Amino acid sequence: MFVQQLEPVAGSLALSALVAALPLVTVLVLLGLVRMKAHLAGLIGLAVALAAARLAYGMPLGQGLSSAAQGVLFGLFPILWIVVNALWVYRMTVRTQHFDILRRSFGRLSDDPRIQALVVAFCFGALLEALAGFGAPVAISAVMLVALGFDPVRAAVVALVANTAPVAFGAMGTPVVTLAQVTGLPLDTVASVVGRQTPLLALVVPLVLVWLVDGRRGLRETWVPALACGFAFAAAQFLASNYVSAQLADIGAALAGAGALMAVPSARKPADEPVRATVLTGVRSEDLDREDPRREVLRAYAPYVLIVVIFSLAQIPPVKDLLAGATRTFDWPFLNVADPQGAPVSGNVFALPLVSTGGTLVLLAGLATAVVLRVRAREALREWAATVHELRFAILTVTSVLALAYVMNLSGQAATIGHFVAAAGAGLAFLSPVLGWFGVAVTGSDTSANALFGALQVTAANQSGLSPELLAAANSSGGVLGKMISPQNLTIACAAVGLAGREGDLLRKVLPWSLGLLLVMCLIVMGQSTPVLGWMLP
Repeated sequence: MFVQQLEPVAGSLALSALVAALPLVTVLVLLGLVRMKAHLAGLIGLAVALAAARLAYGMPLGQGLSSAAQGVLFGLFPILWIVVNALWVYRMTVRTQHFDILRRSFGRLSDDPRIQALVVAFCFGALLEALAGFGAPVAISAVMLVALGFDPVRAAVVALVANTAPVAFGAMGTPVVTLAQVTGLPLDTVASVVGRQTPLLALVVPLVLVWLVDGRRGLRETWVPALACGFAFAAAQFLASNYVSAQLADIGAALAGAGALMAVPSARKPADEPVRATVLTGVRSEDLDREDPRREVLRAYAPYVLIVVIFSLAQIPPVKDLLAGATRTFDWPFLNVADPQGAPVSGNVFALPLVSTGGTLVLLAGLATAVVLRVRAREALREWAATVHELRFAILTVTSVLALAYVMNLSGQAATIGHFVAAAGAGLAFLSPVLGWFGVAVTGSDTSANALFGALQVTAANQSGLSPELLAAANSSGGVLGKMISPQNLTIACAAVGLAGREGDLLRKVLPWSLGLLLVMCLIVMGQSTPVLGWMLP
């Protein structure tokens, strides 16, 4: 048995924390300063984590490698199993051109550019985040706005700022699923707390978007539909994450936001010509004027309806119990770890939810989608294989980062850093979202930031007397605000609208909003750690 130590380096917590932080510092420096590819940085960080575990913490190499292998398996199943199948569904809609029909359906909802920004970047972007994630919402939303006549810079900025509120539940809940696994907290609990933080952002972001599109005039003339959209989005995200399924939070929120927006009479009024002349300085695509048969429009929405139906059925208690019965739990080979008190850690046992996991449910929805969209079996299989090929570097990145996280968690490195950080005391609640924000700003992924810092946040919370669920959720909720300034997202946005090499210009425009919204989230989390807003927590 390997027993974790909190102060293995010269009996000093500070020196031990410094050594324990080396894998994280390595990854962040390689990504942020050296600009190394994420999958290479992850692999090098994993090597540093294994070296620190063996040389400083005394973890046998065999157990260190076994820890890494467990992280790789978790990265593949259920995390990437969810991502691959969700992106597969999206690729099938692109192949059958039903995605173009869906895009035109959203684009025709209003001719007011301020409302179009809400529909396309905020609502449709959230729908894309629910399935595709990994930069696709920013790229596609920005391209759609340019097609509507937006200036490329304005389109890119709007798409980046809009890609905030849905991120924590993106790719069918992948970030919160990862957070729950690396922290050992129940998924339902983590998702419910995140679902009481990010919806508050959703109330604000639509107002920010209409300001970005048309300044003070835009806010004065369209604050009612913007607020209606944000409120409906926030309510749906809260309800889904707390009472239905975290995987459905973004789909429900996107559809509810778009529906509420169109229910406001002023949102359907034609825009004044001065507004259109000021905002729409580009060339509008004629493709948006193409009429689609009603039947095909319904089929374009079918994949999202199928996902909602299948996930909802899976939450019915008898069905949920039946699916859970297929879960396989077993002792992880070559791993026998105890915490500093001598109690076996939960990582010694591994659970494999074969059927109940979100990825399998999305796969079922994908098979039904293939039938509805009339995709032949061979073509569907080819699209699935193409999806895996497209994600090959993301697969390597996710598995290496999760392997690194598991080595740090099981060797005791994360616990050492958590005890050291706990010295911040009550101020930790305010700083907690900043750690997630920084992680996403560097890695470009809320999933990766949760894997790297989730366990650290929980350890620090336990040592400082704060709620571990609150700080774990704060890591993810703060992280969503770092996505708009991550080099990965900035590059994607620039490439999508033909602004290659102007990432710095976009960064200067979105950084103030990122920092401002981060401050709001820090204040929310600090308030939730006290009686002032503590009533909001489950």
